[in-house]
Amino acid sequence: MSGTAIRYGDFPTAHSAEDIARNVATVRTRIAAACARAGRDPAEVRLLPVSKTVEETRIRMAHAAGLSEFGENKVQEAREKAEAMADLPIAWSVVGHLQTNKAKYVARFAAEFQALDSLKVAEALDRRLQIEGRALDVFVQINSSGEASKYGLSPEDAPAFLRELPAFTALKIRGLMTLAVFSADAARVGACFRLMRDLRDRLRGDAPDGVALDDLSMGMSGDYEIAIEKGATIVRVGQAIFGPRPLPDSHYWPGSGP
Repeated sequence: MSGTAIRYGDFPTAHSAEDIARNVATVRTRIAAACARAGRDPAEVRLLPVSKTVEETRIRMAHAAGLSEFGENKVQEAREKAEAMADLPIAWSVVGHLQTNKAKYVARFAAEFQALDSLKVAEALDRRLQIEGRALDVFVQINSSGEASKYGLSPEDAPAFLRELPAFTALKIRGLMTLAVFSADAARVGACFRLMRDLRDRLRGDAPDGVALDDLSMGMSGDYEIAIEKGATIVRVGQAIFGPRPLPDSHYWPGSGP
């Protein structure tokens, strides 16, 4: 069992490119330490900065500090930022739930979509991507905590879902994504991440052609170190880079709570 603590809140607000660079360096140091505890190479872990609710000015500061990709939870916010900062070489990742009527926007600007959990969304995205003449990296979202308020497939439904995905040729399946239970109990959080690693390992054996399960996107500002210890290859970190958001996590993520 990991002895790593959960860290919710108490993140410094970044007001400048220098602040952001300092916070990113701290996060990368913690990533390296978590990898060392797990006997892993830090190069195996990709840091995805999450910029939801962060204004354009500070995202531009983050780009000046060396960041070139950002994750956004809400499609409309992501779309507006992508248009406003089209002058910068930024890759945008949509990491929140997607309604089919907004698939056309994701197909136009996103480099990655990390929350696929229905065939209707897969079909809508694929159709729009075919029109745009492009492909999209995609992660399948799993509800690892079993909470009814959270999006994502149940682990039991994942195998059948994956078997349907080769039909959508514009979707490039890269791995699985999850949100762990929002809890100060490291054992409960770690159990969600361990379930994901075990599920990915089981699914790899008979994944259909064209479905890659190399990556596990799991872990956010409060729990990314535990996620890395359990096998995360992508961590989605926002508040530890930019500082606290104006509203509690329950406003941004369904099912958040102590």
